[in-house]
Amino acid sequence: MSRIGKQPVPIPPGVTVNVQGQTVTVKGPKGTLTQSFNEDMSIAVEGGRIVVSRPSDEKRHKALHGLTRTLVSNMVTGVTQGFTKNLELIGVGYRAQEAGKKLSVSVGYSHPIEVDALEGISFAVEANTRISVIGTDKQKVGQTAARIRAIRPPNVYTGKGIKYAGETVRRKAGKSASRSSR
Repeated sequence: MSRIGKQPVPIPPGVTVNVQGQTVTVKGPKGTLTQSFNEDMSIAVEGGRIVVSRPSDEKRHKALHGLTRTLVSNMVTGVTQGFTKNLELIGVGYRAQEAGKKLSVSVGYSHPIEVDALEGISFAVEANTRISVIGTDKQKVGQTAARIRAIRPPNVYTGKGIKYAGETVRRKAGKSASRSSR
């Protein structure tokens, strides 16, 4: 069996899980998430745990087994704790500010860029240079953070741009490095 897929997902107190066919609904203190899964996987709630099983040992079923279990686990984690992605703005004059449900980012263009929050996503701005993307759905949090980073990815020569917190940007030497070798 799949090492990840065979592990049951514990249901914490205050969380209700409803399985109808291939659709799983998880309701918790932070909200409700619903997702449909592949019809080959069987999902069941047994004794306060969610168990995912597969019909055969085909390569495709093994891959779906681990994936399905991880997605269900992320749903449970999302409605209990939530997910956060942190971004940093590096550069002179680079700043961000909240404007209602939107995020306004000034990163060296002639005008500030407005980013709309997807449903269930919120922004938190600290010290004008740190952005936190907060939500219950891990995929939406990551997608929104990637859209913000794509506005101005980190430059490998100057280091300026929007990067994930903890991300290391490999810096390159500029033209002056090649001149000194002559």
